[in-house]
Amino acid sequence: MQVDPRGPRFGASVTTAVLVAVLVTGSWVLLAAQAVVFALAAFLGLRYAPYGLLFRVLIRPRLAPPRELEDAAPPRFAQGVGFVFALVGMAGYATGTIWLGIGATALALAAAFLNAAFGFCLGCEMYLFFRRVTAKFRSEREVPA
Repeated sequence: MQVDPRGPRFGASVTTAVLVAVLVTGSWVLLAAQAVVFALAAFLGLRYAPYGLLFRVLIRPRLAPPRELEDAAPPRFAQGVGFVFALVGMAGYATGTIWLGIGATALALAAAFLNAAFGFCLGCEMYLFFRRVTAKFRSEREVPA
């Protein structure tokens, strides 16, 4: 599946705002809502992500067509990484281990901000790195007969 790269960047902008609100309020419930957003995108696909839906309905019709599309797998993986950080943050806030909640939320915020502000998707880069490493590992294990 191919996606308009402006969609995940828009989603990262909304995520940035939500995660700032989480850090300001310390609300694990708000972080749980963001975790649901991450989970929908990661496990069902970007087309089911609420922020992606907002982009497709409200923003994209007002923009020129994208110059190019990108593979959906890297941003989908990035949403999965965000989901893991949100779960860890929720656990921290919910159990009173506030430093863990703040730390996990801040790391997720840093990644979302990098994408929103600079178009650098840290989770996407992780996906590409893992693909290269696993491909190299597979090729090294194949022994010619």
